[in-house]
Amino acid sequence: MKILFYDMKPYDKESFEKVRPLYGGIEIDYLKTDISISTVPLSKGYDAVCLFVASDVDAPVIEKLSENNVKLILMRCAGYNNIDLDAAKKYGITVMRVPGYSPEAIAEHALALAFAVNRHIHKAYIKVRENNFSLMGLTGVNFFGKTAGIFGTGKIGAAMARACHGIGMKIIAFDKYPNKNLDFVEYVTIDELLKRSDLLSLHCPLTEETYHIIDIKAINKMKDGVILVNTSRGALISSDDLIKGIRQHKFAGVGLDVYEEEQNNVFENREDDIMETSITARLLSFPNVIITSHQGFLTEEALEAISRTTLENAKSFSEGKAIKENIIV
Repeated sequence: MKILFYDMKPYDKESFEKVRPLYGGIEIDYLKTDISISTVPLSKGYDAVCLFVASDVDAPVIEKLSENNVKLILMRCAGYNNIDLDAAKKYGITVMRVPGYSPEAIAEHALALAFAVNRHIHKAYIKVRENNFSLMGLTGVNFFGKTAGIFGTGKIGAAMARACHGIGMKIIAFDKYPNKNLDFVEYVTIDELLKRSDLLSLHCPLTEETYHIIDIKAINKMKDGVILVNTSRGALISSDDLIKGIRQHKFAGVGLDVYEEEQNNVFENREDDIMETSITARLLSFPNVIITSHQGFLTEEALEAISRTTLENAKSFSEGKAIKENIIV
C-alpha cells in the first residue's frame, strides 16, 4: 500500500519513521503542505492519504481523491468533523481514525490550563522575567474541595475526571451515556452542570447538537468566577458570547487549546502575518485567558500511539480486514 501524508510536521515524521519498519509492504511519502483542491492531484498513484485535524476535506476534494483511485482516508487523530462523510460514502472511500491514542495526554493538558489560569502562571512568568516579584494580581483559589464539571465522559473526559478527583475535587458530569467505571462521578443535567461547576471542562465531540453548546444563555447560568477549559473542539463555544461573558467578569479564567478560528492558525508560525479575523486577538487581549495551539495531544506517548494505530489501520484495510471500531464510513 502506498500512502501520501499531507501536512506533516517534523515531530510527526520522526514518530512515524520510528514505527515504519514494523509495517512491511507500506510505502510512505510526506508532504509539508495540507490537502486542498489545488494539492489533491498529488495523490494520484497512491492507495491512501493520511490527514490531520486541520485538513479541510470537503466534497470537491473527496471527488478528486476518487478520480485518483484513492480508496482510504487515514485520519491520524480522533476527530473527523472536518470531513464530508456523505461525499466519502458516495464515492466509496473508507475513512478510518485513531479513536483513542492517549486520553491522559489531553486530560493532563486540560488540567494544566486550569492550573495556569487559576494561579496566573502566565502572568507570574512574565513578571519575574522582568524582575517584578510583586504578588499583586496573582491570587487564585484552592481546587481541593471545589466542584469540577466534566462535559462528556468518554476516554478523555474520564481521564480528566480521574485527574480532578485525584486532587480532591468533587466530580459532576453530563453525558448521554454515563461511564459505569466512574463510580465517584455524579451525573447531572446540563443546566445543573453549568450552575454547580467551579471548573468546567469540555470533552464532547462537535456535532450539530453540541455546536455552540456554550453560548451566552449557558454562560449566564454558570457561577461567577468559574474557570472554563476547552481541549475538544473550538466550535463548542460561541467565541462572541465567550467574549461577552469575559467582559461581564463571569470567568476567573479561560483556558483554550482549541477555538473557532484556529483553522488557518493551528500548527503554523504566523508571527509576521496580519490575522484575517479578530477573535484570537480579542481573546488574547484579556489577562485571564490562555490559548495554546491545539497541543493537547503532543506527548511522545501519544505520537507513538497515533503512528502505530494509523499504520495498523492501513495494514488491516490492505489485508481486507479493516479494524471495525476505527472505521467512520
